[in-house]
Amino acid sequence: MDHLSFKTRSVNKASAEKAWVIVDASAGTLGRVASQIANILRGKHKPSFTPNADCGDNVIVINADKLRVTGRKMTDKIYLRHTGYPGGQRSINLRDKMAKNSASVIEHAVKGMLQGNRLGREQFRNLFVYAGAEHPHEAQQPTEHKLTNL
Repeated sequence: MDHLSFKTRSVNKASAEKAWVIVDASAGTLGRVASQIANILRGKHKPSFTPNADCGDNVIVINADKLRVTGRKMTDKIYLRHTGYPGGQRSINLRDKMAKNSASVIEHAVKGMLQGNRLGREQFRNLFVYAGAEHPHEAQQPTEHKLTNL
């Protein structure tokens, strides 16, 4: 076999083959679903994965309001933010955050699993989360992606 026939293919933004996949969030728990979504966004499931390029797929997440958590996380898990003013730390638990906007829970979890640089922000823009089963991306013809090891 010719040793020159196997070249390492480095993908850039122009040569990346980005597909559209749809993921059902009701299939598993929050962390397990979010970690697999983050891997799809990064492109780690592809043989042409390049760590310094946005080669992942566009992900549509449906049924965010049917997301499951284990234990007492609904009441005990606290999300903190700060207004920027003195004494401006605000907290909200998972149950209240799900009631207010269930899509933001998945977005927060996935964002924490991506890189904290320009590439991670660019990959996060490829995530679309919807509370119900309907989404406005039918024109992209997304394929169903079954999550494993849930």
